[in-house]
Amino acid sequence: MSQQNAVEVIDVSKNFGSYQALRSVNFEIRENEFFTMLGPSGCGKTTLLRMIAGFETPDRGKFLLHGRDIVDIPPHKRRVNTVFQSYALFPHMTLAQNVAFGLENLGWERARITARVGEMLERVHMGAFANRKPEQLSGGQRQRIALARALAPEPEVLLLDEPLSALDLKLRQAMRDELRTLQRDTGITFVFVTHDQEEALDMSDRIAVLGSGEVQQIGTPSEIYEEPSNQFVADFVGETNFFEVEVLESTEKTATVRTPFGQVISVPSSTHVLPGKATLSIRPEKLNLGDQAQGVAFQAEVVKKHYLGGYSHYQLSVGGVEIRASRRNASREGDMISVGSTVHVGFIEGSARVLAA
Repeated sequence: MSQQNAVEVIDVSKNFGSYQALRSVNFEIRENEFFTMLGPSGCGKTTLLRMIAGFETPDRGKFLLHGRDIVDIPPHKRRVNTVFQSYALFPHMTLAQNVAFGLENLGWERARITARVGEMLERVHMGAFANRKPEQLSGGQRQRIALARALAPEPEVLLLDEPLSALDLKLRQAMRDELRTLQRDTGITFVFVTHDQEEALDMSDRIAVLGSGEVQQIGTPSEIYEEPSNQFVADFVGETNFFEVEVLESTEKTATVRTPFGQVISVPSSTHVLPGKATLSIRPEKLNLGDQAQGVAFQAEVVKKHYLGGYSHYQLSVGGVEIRASRRNASREGDMISVGSTVHVGFIEGSARVLAA
């Protein structure tokens, strides 16, 4: 195994009774990487996280931590710590005592524990609160203490099980930045589980999209969003339009298709598709409207409009085919395209994608 891999997941399968949660999952998590497992409820992401932590055992396959098989190693002997959604702080202890707890169990000397606790509280901007109890803290502050406690023993890997889901929107956004900074500053590999696509795109070095107990795609945020490998990934990550098209000819990377609007275009393809019916995906923001329309062009009727401050979202109709489009409100007056009007629509061929099923 390469020295650059912190965790390796090898042919892992897991059943719960007759339900198969994971099917022959394989991937690697690199050293000093912010790696996210993203997917809907029931896709297997939390089960994978719990198996890395040692709280579940695979039915088949194994996990390597820096090259060492850890399947038979109990959780407390793995250099892996977990930050839970519930934070799991001890209510009767001060914040300093919460952070010190794991270090005491590891047998660290008192002076070393005191220094490390002080360092970690400062790192999460909670040094002035050392003697408070968890009940005296806000949700965001409790989150910081849970992070400090998990990071204090210098784990090789930090596992984060949807730790931001209980926070309000503004605080979640602030904590994203703090988590990313913590990961960069400590150099520890972070493995993050979430169903929130925006969180995953914002924080991750790479993302594994899981669905139906399998890895659907692994890539950088831009690869996952701009180059989805199949319909599941395109549909789950962000919004997109799906159109049925006819494939006239194709290579491994491109396909020439006839669109529902009559044009014949050549677009990128996620796989070598055979002639016949296929699915074309194009993101709403890739469709340019009105005076911005360029490339492949047609006209559409504006059926609905949703003004959301910085952007306006539209539902369009072209010969009975519904399309969603998004346009940035660049001027102070906002977007002037009105419901019921006919608007020019255009997109660049390279911004669309023919997908595998």
